Amino acid sequence: MTKSIKSSIVIGATGLVGLALIRALENETSCENITAVVRTFSPVLQGYKKVQQLILADFLMLNDRDVANHSHAFSCLGTTLKKAGSKANFYDVDYFINAHFAELVQQTDAHYLLLSAMGANDHSAFFYNRVKGELESYVKSLDFNQLSLIQPSLLLGERAEQRFLEDHVQKLYQRLSHFVPNSFKYKPVTPEQVAHTMVAAALNQTAKFETYDNLAIQKIK
Repeated sequence: MTKSIKSSIVIGATGLVGLALIRALENETSCENITAVVRTFSPVLQGYKKVQQLILADFLMLNDRDVANHSHAFSCLGTTLKKAGSKANFYDVDYFINAHFAELVQQTDAHYLLLSAMGANDHSAFFYNRVKGELESYVKSLDFNQLSLIQPSLLLGERAEQRFLEDHVQKLYQRLSHFVPNSFKYKPVTPEQVAHTMVAAALNQTAKFETYDNLAIQKIK
């Protein structure tokens, strides 16, 4: 049975997937209001009728009152080593802030949906995948009303900041995309596909816990 999203709170709302999610929630008839947690006022988000911006210079200032009374909580927050400046700063954003948000959501009846990554593994030799895996392991140890993990492969689309490797892979993929079958589990996906998967999970998931891997993201219509 299709559920209602009604009231949602989003962190990472101004990123590539976050903005796609805001658009999807804005167009979802069951969604009545969207709280977008941002560090500074966003003129882009101001253009959405359902969005209220909660401006916090530090997301660790989020408290239980901010998160209460939402039916769904979406985390699209993430950074890069280049933008963060160090592994410690990257960990502060990708792990600690997301973990803090998850801990607050756990105290509510909200469905928590986390944007993770393909290859997330807390024993990975790759720092990025290891941090994502540690975060997944932690949130799975918490007790949510419902939990969804979204694990996309490479994301297609233009980011505000340059990502050298991703930019080159995207250009190569655009040349070869017609040779890549839909069954290829590493096939890049668009932010819209990821956002659509998050909304579909919010509306239709009945299990307490579900993981949506890259193949699932490609298949969900």
